Amino acid sequence: MLQLLLTAVLVASTALTALLLCLPSQYRRGSPRRVTDKSADPSKVEPEISVQVLVLGDIGRSPRMQYHAMSIAKHGGRVDVIGYQESALHPGLVDNPLISIVPLAPPPSILSSAQKSGVPFIIIGPLKVLWQIWTLFHVLGYKAKPSRWLLVQNPPSIPTLAISLVICFLRNTHLIIDWHNYGWTILSGTRGPSHPLVKISKLYEEFLGRYASTANFTVTDAMARQLRNPPYSIRAPIFTLHDRPAEVFQPITDTKERQTFLSNLPDTALEAKNIMAGKTKLLVSSTSWTPDEDFSLLLSALEMYSARRSRNASLPTIHAIITGKGPQKELYLRRIDKLKADGKLEGVTILSAWLTTGDYAKLLACADLGVCLHMSSSGVDLPMKVVDMFGAGLPVVGYGGYESWGELVREGENGRGFETSQRLGELLVELLGKGGEKDLGTLREGARREGSRRWDQEWDGTAARVLGLINSGDGKLGCC
Repeated sequence: MLQLLLTAVLVASTALTALLLCLPSQYRRGSPRRVTDKSADPSKVEPEISVQVLVLGDIGRSPRMQYHAMSIAKHGGRVDVIGYQESALHPGLVDNPLISIVPLAPPPSILSSAQKSGVPFIIIGPLKVLWQIWTLFHVLGYKAKPSRWLLVQNPPSIPTLAISLVICFLRNTHLIIDWHNYGWTILSGTRGPSHPLVKISKLYEEFLGRYASTANFTVTDAMARQLRNPPYSIRAPIFTLHDRPAEVFQPITDTKERQTFLSNLPDTALEAKNIMAGKTKLLVSSTSWTPDEDFSLLLSALEMYSARRSRNASLPTIHAIITGKGPQKELYLRRIDKLKADGKLEGVTILSAWLTTGDYAKLLACADLGVCLHMSSSGVDLPMKVVDMFGAGLPVVGYGGYESWGELVREGENGRGFETSQRLGELLVELLGKGGEKDLGTLREGARREGSRRWDQEWDGTAARVLGLINSGDGKLGCC
C-alpha cells in the first residue's frame, strides 16, 4: 500500500514538474537586462516597455492596430504584432527593428472548402474556433516574447478575450482591450438578435469585458459610457482614444500635383482632364462589402442621380471609385453591370479598386466627395474611413442613423448625413450640381480643420501615458 502511494506521489510530482516546465515563460519587469554598450546593435537592446498587439484578422486591413504598433515603436517600445498576414503591411511596420510580425496560421483549407460545399455553420464554426484557440495559445505563449502588455482588438471577442486572459495570467502580462465595437452586435446582424449564439456571445463578452482587462480603450465617448454602465459595468479604467488620421493622409492643394496623380492612376487617367475642369466629379467610397455597409444605398442614389441628370444636363458626370474587399463584392459588381446594361447609370462610372495606402491617401485628397456607408451595429462605434477622408481634407456624406455619428461629423460643417438612398441622391445633386460649390467648399474647410488633429497627438495624450511610454504628469508611468 505504501509502495503504491509512493508511486502515485512520484507520478503526480513528475507530471506537475513536466507541466511547470512546459508553461510559457513569464514577463519579468526589468529583464532581460538592457545592453550598456553604446556600440551595440539597437535591435538587441531590450526596451523597458514591451507590447504584444493582437489582431485576430488580417494585420494589413487593421489600420488602427498598425498605428498602435508604430506609435509604440516610435517611443522606443518593443512590439510583437500578431495576426493573419494576408495583405500588404503599412510601410512603417516593415524593417523596423523594434517591430516583429508574428503571423497566425490560417485555418486549414478543408474548413473553407467544407463551408462552401454546404456544411452547416454549427459544425464549421466550432472547429474554426478550436483551431483559433490552439494557434492563439501557441503563438501568444511560446512564439512571441513575454511582454508587459497585451493590447487586443475587440471584436472578434471569441476566442480572443478568453485566450488573452489565460495568457496574461500565465505570463504575468497586463491586458488592454481596444474596443472597436461589440462582437455580439455584429453576429446579431447576420444571425438575428434572438439566436442562441448571439445571446451566448453577449454574455461572454460582458463577463470577460468586466473582469479581464487592466485597462480599456474605446473609439468613442458613447462606447465608454456604455461600458461603464450595466450590463458591462466595467470598473477597470476606460480611456476614449478617438481614431485620427495618420500623417500619410494630407490635403493636396497644388493643382499640378493633383493633375499629375490623376493622370498617372489607371483608375482616373481617362477622366483626369474632365475632373480637373470640373466637368466630372470624383466620388470615392471605401467599403468592406458586408451587410453592415449597405452598398445598395449608394447604388440606388447613383441610379437616381443618373435619372435626374437625364432631365438636367447641367449636372456633371460622376466618376465613382469604390475601394475595399469583402464577401459581397462580386454580388454588387454583377448588379452594377446589369444597371449599366439597362441604361440606368448614364453619366455615372463606377470602378472597384484595391490601392496601396499611399495611392489611397492621394486619391482621397484629389476627390470631390467621400461617401461612407458604415451602419454601426452597436450604435456607438465610428468608421475610420471618415477619419482618413478628413485627414485628406475630403468632405463626407455618410449614413448618420446612430448615436456616435455626431462625435465625428457635424452637420453642415464638415459633412452631411443621410439615412435613405433618396436622401443620399438629393445630397449628391445638391453638392455636386451648380450652386453646390459654396456648400462643398465650406464642408472641405471643416474637414481640414477636423483632420488637423493627428493620430500621434491623440495617441500620445492617452495610450502612451497608459502604457508608461510618456510621463502621466504626476511623476508616474502607466495607469497600473
